[in-house]
Amino acid sequence: MTTTALKEPLRGSSAGAAAREPRRRTGRIRRAGLPYLLLLPALVLELLVHLVPMVIGIVMSFKELTQFYIRDWGTAPWSGLSNYRVSVDFDAPVGQALLHSFFVTVAFTLLSVGLCWLIGTAAAVYMQDTFTGRGLLRALFLVPYALPVYAAVITWVFMFQHDNGLVNHVLHDQLHLTGKPSFWLIGDNSFYALLTVSVWKGWPFAFLIVMAGLQNIPRELYEAAALDGAGMWQQIRRITLPSLRPVNQVLVLVLFLWTFNDFNTPYVLFGKSAPQAADLISVHIYQASFVTWNFGTGSAMSVLLLLFLLVVTGVYLALTSRGRRTGDV
Repeated sequence: MTTTALKEPLRGSSAGAAAREPRRRTGRIRRAGLPYLLLLPALVLELLVHLVPMVIGIVMSFKELTQFYIRDWGTAPWSGLSNYRVSVDFDAPVGQALLHSFFVTVAFTLLSVGLCWLIGTAAAVYMQDTFTGRGLLRALFLVPYALPVYAAVITWVFMFQHDNGLVNHVLHDQLHLTGKPSFWLIGDNSFYALLTVSVWKGWPFAFLIVMAGLQNIPRELYEAAALDGAGMWQQIRRITLPSLRPVNQVLVLVLFLWTFNDFNTPYVLFGKSAPQAADLISVHIYQASFVTWNFGTGSAMSVLLLLFLLVVTGVYLALTSRGRRTGDV
């Protein structure tokens, strides 16, 4: 009788535990699925804003889409790979112009990314020391990055004016570095004007990222290096740059992608037709699509640009990940 009385509560408790187990499992599933549910609106918007136009652009690159089919582009006849053959035929005018634009973009991107990284890193290292007015100077450094692109570039357009621009006034009238006022928005000087604006508005981002990375470097490393007799340049070479390697790897990739695809800066600076010396591939594709009304060829150029950036990004990530594994070993 005593044994039976003891067994019945145990049987009841096991039945209650078995009933609570599905509820616990359901609660865990809900908690695990909540983050994905919260990300769902952003994912849907990302698909609508980026993926859907990308797929449409790829489809358009296989069509003979001209101004005659703008009203209903789906009725445009299929052209197969003819748009791609026209784009990469470097013996023809279209291919030669695209190749020239590609080389200009590569040179512009390498110079812009290199200068942005160099100036941003130097400013971030300088800002690690404590001095009066450091907070105000940090805020001033971020002004070019915080300004709207159109407002900033239009300001530079006025500064680059031939007759009454500030650049010619300083270089020619005050410093007497040039024999006569220069034309900065046409001719070969347009490349340097575009590079100046790109570096001016891009280096604060590098400064911000590098400055955040420097906060994770222990100050004890610099103090120990100073006690061992290491100078400033040795500390930067042996401590700062190796510690910033993961940050710089991401920073350089982001700057490269942003600069190579930059459309707003040259478009606002030069208008619809950029000079040949500053004919970036983004503006070139715009001209091929919306000026000559050949959207099929323009879409093919865009797809080729996408493939190039994917290959460069994949190679860069493979090389940097291999370098990290070698460094860890």
